[in-house]
Amino acid sequence: MADHTTDEPLVLRERDERGVTRLTLNRPKAFNALSEGLLDALQAELDAVAADEGARVVVLAGAGRAFCAGHDLKEMRADPSLEYYDALFERCTRVMLSIQRLPVPVIARVHGIATAAGCQLVAMCDLAVAERSARLAVSGIGVGLFCSTPGVALSRNLSRKAAFEMLVTGAFISAQEAMEKGLVNRVADDERLDDEIETLVSAIVARPRAAVTYGKALFYRQLEVGIEDAYADAGHTMACNMMEPSALEGVQAFIEKREPDWDAHR
Repeated sequence: MADHTTDEPLVLRERDERGVTRLTLNRPKAFNALSEGLLDALQAELDAVAADEGARVVVLAGAGRAFCAGHDLKEMRADPSLEYYDALFERCTRVMLSIQRLPVPVIARVHGIATAAGCQLVAMCDLAVAERSARLAVSGIGVGLFCSTPGVALSRNLSRKAAFEMLVTGAFISAQEAMEKGLVNRVADDERLDDEIETLVSAIVARPRAAVTYGKALFYRQLEVGIEDAYADAGHTMACNMMEPSALEGVQAFIEKREPDWDAHR
């Protein structure tokens, strides 16, 4: 099923001199629904960022009036077979895990609506900033489809009862409610959304990449194991991080009461 009547890419990519990459889902007429083509295009871009040693941050956005309306239901309905659906959700899961496994933070830029797998995208990003008028939902239950895969991400961001209520009712929540529940970090007035994201981006790129990379990987690993294993992994991770030139410079700068020279030790 064709996504476009033009040759415009399904994911737009911009990268600045700081290593900040902006990936924009580009199916605006379909509210950036995750077609097979869009999933493949996003996977390719995530793989490219993973291979970019100069990458520092990814901002994930949506073109047009919405962030992402979830899976493309028309495409899903066109080939109703268990094999097709298994392959589709496996493809989507790979994209979601690729976001978490990237060595740099990913920030969701949430505007308009983020529903079903679009809300899952928000939950899988490391950070999320939403415009005040944005609305979020895992709304599959409204068409008889419990949002099981979005539920994996949602239950790792919200409390169990808050996540289950969203999943079992399909109700929309406001950006403010999403922040209160832990689904987004910050809410900004619509016209200041990019300014608020830049505040986060600037704070991240001001720190050594190695420390952020070690930290992100450890953060997700330790969530999935018992506390003793978590501490053992965290201790070893800190020891490895401490051997990085940037960490040695940072500690020495603290001892000498001066600003660290990150540029010489990144």
